[in-house]
Amino acid sequence: MESRKSEASPLDLSPSLNSGWLERIFKLRLHGTTVKTELIAGLTTFITMAYIIFVNPNIMADAGIDHGAAFVATCIAAALGCLLMGLYANWPVGLAPGMGLNAFFTYTVVGTMGYHWETALGAVFISGVLFMILTLSRVREWLLNSIPVSLRYAMGAGVGLFLGLIGLKTAGIIVDSPATLIKLGSLREPGPLLAAICFLMIAVLSYHRVFGAILISIIAVTLAGWGMDLVHYKGILSTPPSLAPTWMAMDIAGVFNVSMISVVLAFLFVHMFDTAGTLMGVAQRAGLVNPDGKIENLSRALKADSASSVFGAVVGVPPVTSYVESAAGVAAGGRTGLTAVTVGVLFIAAMFFAPLAGMIPAYATAGALIYVAMLMMGGMAHINWDEATDSIPAIVTAIMMPLTFSVADGIALGFITYVVLKAGTGKHKEISISLYVLCAIFIAKFVFL
Repeated sequence: MESRKSEASPLDLSPSLNSGWLERIFKLRLHGTTVKTELIAGLTTFITMAYIIFVNPNIMADAGIDHGAAFVATCIAAALGCLLMGLYANWPVGLAPGMGLNAFFTYTVVGTMGYHWETALGAVFISGVLFMILTLSRVREWLLNSIPVSLRYAMGAGVGLFLGLIGLKTAGIIVDSPATLIKLGSLREPGPLLAAICFLMIAVLSYHRVFGAILISIIAVTLAGWGMDLVHYKGILSTPPSLAPTWMAMDIAGVFNVSMISVVLAFLFVHMFDTAGTLMGVAQRAGLVNPDGKIENLSRALKADSASSVFGAVVGVPPVTSYVESAAGVAAGGRTGLTAVTVGVLFIAAMFFAPLAGMIPAYATAGALIYVAMLMMGGMAHINWDEATDSIPAIVTAIMMPLTFSVADGIALGFITYVVLKAGTGKHKEISISLYVLCAIFIAKFVFL
């Protein structure tokens, strides 16, 4: 601890920028930062993840949720998550409804399985409560360690493939075909063409590390659509829409159904592993890892993340999770919770831009979905491809999510494949008790439901 203080001493920490109460709350000097640096870092993080304000309401609207209410719920849930992360855990991490999890919510639980969105919110609430319980106990570590590394990476990659399929379908870049199931859509149509341009623009700008690449591309394509008379001006500022349609709307009783077990587990597993990976990665970049290897306030960060999902379900959004885009704020100098608090305040301010959010067309957000999907697939590089009993279940998990149009089914099939291959090749010691239990549950689901 002393070494960290000595590192901070050369900095010119002006009293006007480091007031006593902020110093007491966030320990700015200890982390070698200033209020000005934290505010800039918070703005950086917000701009890199602000696309969720436009993307999430569009996805939620496809589930039958009022667009205006979904917009406000997205802003409130993100703000609450950021404030909790900043004030309780003192981490420079922004939170918002999770990409991929929102697609699973709308297009699988509601669209394919036929549940009402209120029941889907109930599943989000229950999974959030379970995540909190696991975080408060040692069961979390046991469960995290019992799930094979290959399947953890495959779940993230599979969600990415699923999200990419949603983006391509929404944009009209791929369409259904009676003969081949899917085929390439017409790129002469403005929607698919603009979505493809948005994706490529994001990729190019991101390669050149342009600040706010996703947000810039979404706005640019929206303006192009406006010039082509595809988008109509609705204003910029207004009083936030009512949250009433989604406030406390979750149907918890409807979750107590055998067929919902896999849905709750899918929300829980994807959220838990995604959060763990994001937080550990950000901790390394933010210098939150102590010399003994322990991560400072990791338990508090996990508690803040899990509690945010419960609050998110209450206001009406899919699981709220830590965003990897927080690394942009860390790169800008963010080291404490003041960065996260800044992001939260900006999400609150964003509620007054509902007309602007309503103008963003689906093809613009689809380009962002496709790009984020590509990033999420990077985890497949960490799989041991030389060991077939690891790589084959990972491939099954990742591929079957988009092909079955279900994150839950992809996870179930991947887990079953893993247990069968390990048992069939004499590698019983690599199968944990929890995996046997989960495999039995998933098999029962396919047989009896």
